[in-house]
Amino acid sequence: MNMKIRLWALSAILLGLSATTRGSNLAFSPVTFVDSYMAAWNAHDAAKAAAFFADDGVYFDTTVGTPQKGRDAVRRNVIEVFMKAAPNLTWSRDAKAPIIGPEGIAFEWSFKGTNTGAWDANTPATNKPFEFKGVSFVMIKNGKIEYQGDYYDALSFQKQLGWIK
Repeated sequence: MNMKIRLWALSAILLGLSATTRGSNLAFSPVTFVDSYMAAWNAHDAAKAAAFFADDGVYFDTTVGTPQKGRDAVRRNVIEVFMKAAPNLTWSRDAKAPIIGPEGIAFEWSFKGTNTGAWDANTPATNKPFEFKGVSFVMIKNGKIEYQGDYYDALSFQKQLGWIK
């Protein structure tokens, strides 16, 4: 066999193995995936953060109670809202080891920033700093977020912003 054919054959085999591994999630790291997703948030790149969601992915914030269905709704009604309301936001995974299962990951986190932008037309900026902790349950399918459920200390968050006493 000449060298070009050998290289082509080797490349085809490696590409095939790579595709098989991605399809079966053998080489997939939920921790790396979540860290990359959070890095997009911390870069304040709403489009990049939303791209981690499946087209029909669902985001559920327990304090709001209304699931956001679809990548565009998640971007528009969650990611962009937080990024505009707190342009200096940071979201970090806590040191505790995450819980990893065959369909996803659960992890504790901290979220902080300063509310310098409006949350919506009826909720102006308070210009107050905030920091709260929470837990996310993220189900991942075919390399995309199928479901994210966030549970956090909304009482502390609202008190810090001065919305409640």
